[in-house]
Amino acid sequence: MTTSSSETPAWHAIADVERDTGLSKDTLRVWERRYGFPTPARDALGERQYDNDQLIRLRHIRRLIDAGHRPGRVVALSLEELVALDTQRRAGRIQPASGPTETTSTPPASGEAGLAMDHWMQMLRCQDAHGLRQALAQMLLERGLARLITECVAPMNVQVGQAWLEGRLAVFEEHLYTEIVQSVMRQALGQLAQARAPVPPRILLTTLPGEVHGLGLLMAECFMVLEGCHTVPLGVQTPLPDIVSAAARSGADIVALGFTASQNPRDVRAALDQLRERLPPQVELWAGGQCPALYKPQRGRPVGAAPGFFPMERLQDIQIGVARWRAHAHADVA
Repeated sequence: MTTSSSETPAWHAIADVERDTGLSKDTLRVWERRYGFPTPARDALGERQYDNDQLIRLRHIRRLIDAGHRPGRVVALSLEELVALDTQRRAGRIQPASGPTETTSTPPASGEAGLAMDHWMQMLRCQDAHGLRQALAQMLLERGLARLITECVAPMNVQVGQAWLEGRLAVFEEHLYTEIVQSVMRQALGQLAQARAPVPPRILLTTLPGEVHGLGLLMAECFMVLEGCHTVPLGVQTPLPDIVSAAARSGADIVALGFTASQNPRDVRAALDQLRERLPPQVELWAGGQCPALYKPQRGRPVGAAPGFFPMERLQDIQIGVARWRAHAHADVA
C-alpha cells in the first residue's frame, strides 16, 4: 500500500511536506514534540527530512482532521489505524478519497467503464498523454459529456486521488491527469457554446483563496452548460470582495463555489456567511464539493427563512437547482 512511484523522492524537506499536505511547518514541529510523530531524520545541515511513509501518514492525518477528528486522537496512530478510521468515516456516505482531484460524491465505476479506467491509469503511469487524451475524447463521442463525467471522470478522480494519497502516484502524474481531463472538457464546452445560446440563470463559478483545485468546478460548469445556463468562470482562488464585485458587474443570478476537504470547515462556513451577507438577497449561493461543513444543518437560521446557501452534494443536484431557480423566476414574472 505504501509503495511509492519510482519518480517520488525518498526524502522530503519540511517545506515540501507543507506544500504537499497543507500542514504548516509550525504544526509539524509541535506534533513532533507533543505526540512523537512525525519523526524526521536530519541532513548534513541539521534540516528535517521526512521519508515517504511519514508523508503518506501525514496525508491521511490531514484528511481525518479536516473531517473533524482532533489531532490528539489521530496523529500518533499507525498507517493501518488511520486507514481503518478513515474507512469507518466513509462507510456512512460514499465519497471520493481526499486528494488533489477530489470532487463531488460518486460511486466507484464497474464493468466496461472500470476496465477502461484501469487502462487509463496504466497510460497515466507511462505518461502517455496523447493516448489518454484520445481515450477520453473517444469516450466523449460514445457517451456524451454528462455520462463521460459521471461514469468515467468522477470515478477516475477517486482512483487518482487514492493512488496519490497512498503514494502510488506522483504529484506530477496527478497534474498530468488533471490537465488532460480539463482540456477534453473545455473543448466539449466550446462545442456546446457554438451550438446554442445560453439562457438564465447566469452563474458565476470560482473557489475561495486557499482552494487551488478547479477540476470539480469545471465538471460542475459542464453540467450547468448542458442545462443551457450562462456561466461566468473566474477560475480558482478569487478573494471574497472580488467575488461580490464580479457578481454585481456580471449580473449573476447565482454564485457557485467549489470546495475540497482540504479546507478548514470553520473557515468555509465563515466565508459562506460573509459572502451571503454581502451578496444581494436575490443572488443565490451554491456550494459543492467534499468539505463536511457544507452538509451540516445551517445553525442560527430561523425556521422558514431562506437558506444561506444551497449545498450541491452531487453533480446531478445542479439540474435540480437550475429547474428550481427557473420555476421561481417564472413565478415571479407571472
